[in-house]
Amino acid sequence: MKFDRFLQLFVVKERKFYPLYISQAANILSGAQLLLKLTKETDPVIQKELFKQIKQIETKGDQTTLHIYNELRDTFVTPFDREHINLLASNMDTFLDFIHDSARRIVLYQPKRIEQRLVEISEYITEDAQILCSIMEDFEQMRKKAKQIMERCMRIKEIEQIVDGYYEAYLIDVFENEKDAIELVKLKNIVQSLEDTTDRAKDISDTIKNILLTTA
Repeated sequence: MKFDRFLQLFVVKERKFYPLYISQAANILSGAQLLLKLTKETDPVIQKELFKQIKQIETKGDQTTLHIYNELRDTFVTPFDREHINLLASNMDTFLDFIHDSARRIVLYQPKRIEQRLVEISEYITEDAQILCSIMEDFEQMRKKAKQIMERCMRIKEIEQIVDGYYEAYLIDVFENEKDAIELVKLKNIVQSLEDTTDRAKDISDTIKNILLTTA
């Protein structure tokens, strides 16, 4: 057993990380909701304004991540393993970064159309973010609510698998029907970023599952 985990059994633990994770999950949800609005929007001016808002949230998320790192540096006894505190913060930051990148590609490439399947992937990203918020609200009681949290993690994994199917079907359709090579590249890069975003949500759920297993 690692020394810091051994200490966790006997010393009152620092609880300040949980509100920071809740705050970061709220940032992620705000960014995901704006991304969904962006995929439904056809006016480039409004799209740029939505992207600006996402960028501001992404910057706020970077500050929250830094706060977690600073608190970790200054905290002797942590509520769970230090590497997991660090990894969870990093995974959440990356999820928000990928939401930002997906929005950036849409605004940068200005595709002729955003098909419904891309909107639906964005809806799944938003669901991932909602699930993450609910997990973080219960995270301080992870031992009591381990089953519920694990079920939510499994839903995130299920979403990742669903989106994989959407991604493959979308690419097949684009390569069969899009005759404009430049437009094809745009659409491929956009759907790739959206699909990667759901992968990053799964990374978070995998980390959470490992935390549950090591703190049981």
